[in-house]
Amino acid sequence: MSGIVERLGVGPEGLPAAADGGPTALGALQLTTEAFIAFSFLGILFGLVWIVRRRPDLGREYRALIWAGGLFLLASSAAHLLAAISAVLPWAWPARIASGAVAVLASATVVLLLPLLPRLARAPSTAQLAQANDSLRREVAGHEVTLRELETVQRELETRVHDRTRELSTVKARLETALRGAYVHAFSQDRELRYVWVYDPGGHAVDAMIGHTDEEIFPAGEREVMAAVKRRVLDTGTAETCELSAVTPHERALYTVHLEPSVGLDGRIEGLTGAAIDISRLRSLESEQRRLADELRTALQRYEIALRGSHMTLFTQDRELRFTSISNPLFGRDVSEIVGRTDEEILPAESLAQFGALARNALATGKAQGGEVSVKEGGDTRWYELHVEPLPDADGAITGVACALFDITERKTGESHLRLLMRELTHRSKNLLAVIQAMARQTARHAGSIEAFLDGFGARLQALATSHDLLVQEGWYGASLGDLTRRQLSKYLDGAASRVSVQGPAIHLKPAAAQSYGLALHELAMNAERYGALSVPSGRVDVEWHMRPATAETEEAVEILWAETGGPDVTAPASRGFGSLVVEKNLARALDAEVELDFDPGGVRCRMVIPATHLLAAR
Repeated sequence: MSGIVERLGVGPEGLPAAADGGPTALGALQLTTEAFIAFSFLGILFGLVWIVRRRPDLGREYRALIWAGGLFLLASSAAHLLAAISAVLPWAWPARIASGAVAVLASATVVLLLPLLPRLARAPSTAQLAQANDSLRREVAGHEVTLRELETVQRELETRVHDRTRELSTVKARLETALRGAYVHAFSQDRELRYVWVYDPGGHAVDAMIGHTDEEIFPAGEREVMAAVKRRVLDTGTAETCELSAVTPHERALYTVHLEPSVGLDGRIEGLTGAAIDISRLRSLESEQRRLADELRTALQRYEIALRGSHMTLFTQDRELRFTSISNPLFGRDVSEIVGRTDEEILPAESLAQFGALARNALATGKAQGGEVSVKEGGDTRWYELHVEPLPDADGAITGVACALFDITERKTGESHLRLLMRELTHRSKNLLAVIQAMARQTARHAGSIEAFLDGFGARLQALATSHDLLVQEGWYGASLGDLTRRQLSKYLDGAASRVSVQGPAIHLKPAAAQSYGLALHELAMNAERYGALSVPSGRVDVEWHMRPATAETEEAVEILWAETGGPDVTAPASRGFGSLVVEKNLARALDAEVELDFDPGGVRCRMVIPATHLLAAR
């Protein structure tokens, strides 16, 4: 260390030494330099203090940095002042102490400065600050323009407020007119349910309600209900609509009341606003409407029942003959498949001309039209009586047609069958006369006296009449085999039910087969009563039948079995009487039947096989 001092030309006291031991020019220079640096640091310190006092908005970290730098500058200034003094005085140790303090404060300043370096690096440059300054000046100039614009806008707003005030007055007048015309009561109440504004179309209750509560105006039974609803609106902030009855000095009425919470500028509920509409007349009208609707519903039910029972269909069509309504399904289609479609889409081609002619004539002439029409449905043809009426609107213009369609298929079929029956009756009358003549001749040939002839002939006529009665009852379509058998054997079934049994499936005979079978059955019963099983109490007769299926050799047929048991011993007659002829020959000839009449000693047995061509399907 002493060598370094010596090389620098500094004496042991830290001062430059002259050759003769006195101060040199170098010492004077050091004094001047150190003093200048010290005062410069003090000037910088003064600048920092001035900045801190002028910028109270500086952040805490910047203030800490400035105070640390200020202390550093103060310490550095003191160190340099001591160094300047040591240039003329032998004080080396104070300068060394000040230099240590400067080192510590410099380190603290560096520690505080390092975290702020990135932020200082991002600080705007002088050019940027100048540009920002220019922008600020332009913005200020713009604000001056904006102030002028705001003045213009203010004047416009004042004009608009004036216009809106005038419009609001007009709207208020119109609203009051509307409320008065609709007879709507409106009101506002504060949180204590004190009325602050009331509009009464009649002008009666305004002064009596302003400043008062519901408790002071309405009777006890009504105000509790109203107050409960209003309190709920105030508590929940949710609008409600309800029905309330009210009694005023002028009337008692039922009102629909709508309540809305009134919200202030701070968002708090300050009260409520309500509107009340008198619905007393409306409820009366609704009650009357329900009564009329019930009556209409009853009338419609009766109307629909009448339609279902009358085989009638009602429908309407527009001028393009498009179905607009229909009372029930038609032509095998549901209502939804018919409405909205035209005749061409619903009816078969051969029926279009019939329907269309009547409807178009009604549209053209304005007069009702009617006639019979036919429609093929599957393999059958159905007949209808169609009545068409022009359908006018409120102004009298014809907008379409209303039609009534009656199903007359059964009547047409009955008329056709009646004509067939008339022809058949003529034919059968001749045949019947022939049968009766033959019965008379054969009965007379085998009768020993007039009384015997009358008894036998009358019984056979009665058997023939029984078959005819059943045929007439069935419309001469045919006769049930079971019914015919029971009617021919009715007196034996009634008197000795346990001695006669009749059983077999449901089978229907055609008219000719019914007559021939009835006569044959009568002759078998008469023979059993005189000579066979029915002539003694222990005898029994069983009549059974069944369908015989077709085979390669035989056709389908009904096989009827007559069997007598428990009667007297039977012997074959020496000659065939009228009864045998009726059973064997007449039945076989008239019906192409297969007949086997067996006089078995144990009882007469008869097997009759009638071909299926003489049978009808069961109805």
